Amino acid sequence: MSVTRSDQARPELQKAIEEMIDSGFTGVQLRVHDERGEWVGSAGAAKLGEAAKPPTNGYVRIGSNTKTFTATLVLQLVAEGAIGLDDPAADHLPEFGLDERITVRMLLQHTSGVFNFTGEYYDDGTFAPGIPATTAGQEWADNRFTTYRPEELVRLALSKPARFAPGTDWSYSNTNYVLARLLIEKVTGRSLAEEMRRLILGPLGLSDTVVPDTSPEIPEPHAHAYYRYEDTGQEKTVDVTRQNPSWISTGGDMISTTQDLHTFISALMGGKLLPAELLAEMCTPHPKVGYGLGVFVQDTEDGNGGTVITHNGGMAGHAALMYSTPDGGKTLTAALNYVDDAALSLAAAFQQATQRLVREVFGGGRAR
Repeated sequence: MSVTRSDQARPELQKAIEEMIDSGFTGVQLRVHDERGEWVGSAGAAKLGEAAKPPTNGYVRIGSNTKTFTATLVLQLVAEGAIGLDDPAADHLPEFGLDERITVRMLLQHTSGVFNFTGEYYDDGTFAPGIPATTAGQEWADNRFTTYRPEELVRLALSKPARFAPGTDWSYSNTNYVLARLLIEKVTGRSLAEEMRRLILGPLGLSDTVVPDTSPEIPEPHAHAYYRYEDTGQEKTVDVTRQNPSWISTGGDMISTTQDLHTFISALMGGKLLPAELLAEMCTPHPKVGYGLGVFVQDTEDGNGGTVITHNGGMAGHAALMYSTPDGGKTLTAALNYVDDAALSLAAAFQQATQRLVREVFGGGRAR
């Protein structure tokens, strides 16, 4: 593990995370590795109403960054010969009656067309709800300790109409990654957590990364996550740091730290986890939104032709950012805590803040 160099004068980074607090976030932890070394910092509060800052390497629910870990694991099994990237998923999971045209690649790239069990937003503005746990408001807060099995989530999704014919379009669906989890477990005969330890967590020494399954616990130290809703005309804010993440499963259930996320994305992009040809497949973007296999491939905004490989994730009051240059040499990882609500009130601030951070670290004419 590299030595933390938070003593470096990086006022632009500290200012950026303090502006995130001003925009409504409760707390931010930021870690940057670049040509100037390593910088870590935090701002805001670990807990509402208290003065203590978030820990600089606290545990956080990483949300959809889980997808990058899961896609890497599937591609490692492809490298081992256990799965073919263009195998029909139904060959490995016959019990679900999947459309035979859906391949493993389509699951990882969100081109399967399978309904999103957390709810589907359509182009005409309509919304089709998913499982009860993802219903907004008090119902979500009251059901946050319910256990869902991955098979339940898949069967609910498959009871709804497909969004499009497999391979003909792109649409983000958490169901794809629950199917990927079941695929991993079917072909290996082991749990997702065991395979994650065998192929990623163990080899990289990611001792602070957790595959929680149904456990509501999160290790200490951590900042707190909150959810706000209306109850009989009164606004209520509840601490949802403890919750059973089985409602999202491999769509976003993992726990990690900014240090472990840095180690993971740097190793992945540096070629330490996948053969070159599979890493290239992973980082080949779909033309609609620039999504590869478990990662987004984005151009930096400074006009110098740079590219970043990224995935971000939000998980009911916790969020994590993960960005890297394509060679793994420069990374930005962050953990956020905030008050979530049904209206996703912080969505615009989240977008603006992450764009600002990416410009500070990957743009501005500094060496990439």
